[in-house]
Amino acid sequence: MPRNISKARESTSEIDRLYISMRHMSNRSSYKPSGQTGKIIQGLLLQLNPEIYGSLADPEKVELDGLFYVLDRLPDGITETPFIQFTSNEGVDFTKFKPIIPKKRRRTCYRVDEDQMNIEVTRGRSEIYDMLTHLTFLYNEADKIRAKAYEGQSQKSSRYWKRIEEVALNMVSLNTKDRSVALMNLSAILGRTYKETENAYKYFSTKEDKDQFFRIIYWMGRTSFEDLKGIKKREITFSPILRERIGHHIIGEDWANNIKKTLYENDLIDRPLHIVSANMHSVMNMLYSFDALKKGFDVAKEMDVYKELSADKSKGLRETVSAYSKKKGMIFLQDHSGANIDVQIIDLKKVNLKNTAFSKLKTKPEDVIVVMDYAFGEQAFEVMDELLKPYETKRFSTLMNVKSISIMGKAGILVGKKGDIMIPNAHIIEGPTDNYVFENELKPEDFTGNRLGVFEGPMITVLGTSLQNKDVLEYFRDSSWKAIGLEMEGGHYQKAIQIASKIRHYISPEVKVMYAYYASDNPLETGGTLASGGLGLSGVKPTYLITKMILNKILGL
Repeated sequence: MPRNISKARESTSEIDRLYISMRHMSNRSSYKPSGQTGKIIQGLLLQLNPEIYGSLADPEKVELDGLFYVLDRLPDGITETPFIQFTSNEGVDFTKFKPIIPKKRRRTCYRVDEDQMNIEVTRGRSEIYDMLTHLTFLYNEADKIRAKAYEGQSQKSSRYWKRIEEVALNMVSLNTKDRSVALMNLSAILGRTYKETENAYKYFSTKEDKDQFFRIIYWMGRTSFEDLKGIKKREITFSPILRERIGHHIIGEDWANNIKKTLYENDLIDRPLHIVSANMHSVMNMLYSFDALKKGFDVAKEMDVYKELSADKSKGLRETVSAYSKKKGMIFLQDHSGANIDVQIIDLKKVNLKNTAFSKLKTKPEDVIVVMDYAFGEQAFEVMDELLKPYETKRFSTLMNVKSISIMGKAGILVGKKGDIMIPNAHIIEGPTDNYVFENELKPEDFTGNRLGVFEGPMITVLGTSLQNKDVLEYFRDSSWKAIGLEMEGGHYQKAIQIASKIRHYISPEVKVMYAYYASDNPLETGGTLASGGLGLSGVKPTYLITKMILNKILGL
């Protein structure tokens, strides 16, 4: 057996064992990360050594890019709290606790006291697995910091650590020279160069807290030390309500019923419906932005307008387009179910298509577009499964007239580079080996002449992007699977679509399906993982090319 295949199988087995272990943990009431079961999860993650976590397995170096990635997706203050409780939506929003929303993940968290952080889980098991993986990484790096901070068997604070503690606890005020000295001490703790440490310091620095990075590192080391000494043992717990609700579609059902009720109340539920899983800006901008901004549509300058709208400084322009679109018939449904999936309902009869890229259309379309924000992992099955069910009240039940379902978004690429486009013709779900072959209405030739790489082939729906390592990804790419990329939702969406169309007959088997992704990262390239940062404005072009092609197909152009 070739060595790379053997290693890939070992890694796949480790991913399966890791998920089985985490599922077992989430079915229990609690576990301690430094206890026997926690050490099993940590050991499996170290053996797997995912690409996104860089130097995770190096005991001498704290992984900084991975730390950026994880802390952007976990709540502020997580490093200070040894006790983490996962809960369902249990009414805490009606208390005086201030919600904490992570920078790059829509989840609601609450700092209960100085020792406890509560994290609401409303997006299913994938969200639990995602956070447990991130927390395991965080605790692993914290243990590295503690090993450098406290010396030998005496476990006395090192000279370097005492300086870090003074800064973290605001015992001293720093001038430029003192900060440089403190960063030098910190680089010794982290096993990183002064420049790497300084860059991390700048990444976490805010107007309110310039020295936040010192506090992050200090509390990681301190909570690890207090865990080791038994002062405050780190513990992760799962509320009984969460364990009772998980996997029961309670939130997804509420979310879907609100959409169907809105369609019914606006006399849209019998019209031709097109469901699009996408972001909350590209469809709206393509249909409304030129009128909203009082600009005539120009195909040569079209992308410039979208880039302008996507820039960080353009919040006012985006608000102008959003306000205009609502005046012209777009219904915006902000999610209150806990699914964290907002929705736009667009009645194309009310859209002025003459000042858009779709001005060639001669007749006014009857179609309605339902744009739903991104789901997360297995949540995609829950929300699509519920959305495709008939709308039922005590008085009647009615099927929806679904004509097409489109899934667009970002994914990791295995055969190209960031910004390229992937057109899947099958989804392979990692783990259970569920495979879904389908006829994709989008084709590579739809995107020719745009100076972007376009690739067609199977895509892997992974259990978690943060668990993939080089061996597994190269196996999927180079073996007979010939996978072109990886993402987390496509197979789950397709499972719901096939159940609704071929088994339950809620929608026609002739429903057109469109899938396309742009490459946000290449996990096989050095510096190309998600932890190295996003595409920025370079992601505008593939996003809007995919959006335009989906709308062309919907409108029959």
